[in-house]
Amino acid sequence: MKAIKLAFPAVLLLISCTFLIASFNVPKANLGNPNGPLYFPVGLSVLMLVFSIIYTIQELKKLNHENVQIRELIAGRTPKLIGITVLLGIGYAFIFERIGFLFATILFLGALLFFINGVKKWKANIIVSICFSFISWYAFSELLGVSLP
Repeated sequence: MKAIKLAFPAVLLLISCTFLIASFNVPKANLGNPNGPLYFPVGLSVLMLVFSIIYTIQELKKLNHENVQIRELIAGRTPKLIGITVLLGIGYAFIFERIGFLFATILFLGALLFFINGVKKWKANIIVSICFSFISWYAFSELLGVSLP
């Protein structure tokens, strides 16, 4: 989570450093002050670098406040839900071409809904997985003319 929150400030820091280094490659002026063409790009790069550092510090402060919420999220059911969803998605990809779109989707959605909603809502899980799969199949194959396996 920290990597995602700090990715944009890191990119801004990298860009501002790149611009600062590249601005020193600007050719010197033949007339007047030879370093004249350097002032504007160097100044702009320095400002961008300063603002990028400030932005990074602000994001780091926000992350310290969000650590409690992240710990609660990790301690809960969320990681298990993500893991099961990924495993079911991989299984869906393997059986998709073998048994076809309609049956593979019914199995995938049924398994996922039974895991999320539990066995107590078995009627709703079965109805939703069958209806959604059939409506999706009908929309793609009949209405849109897309051939599904």
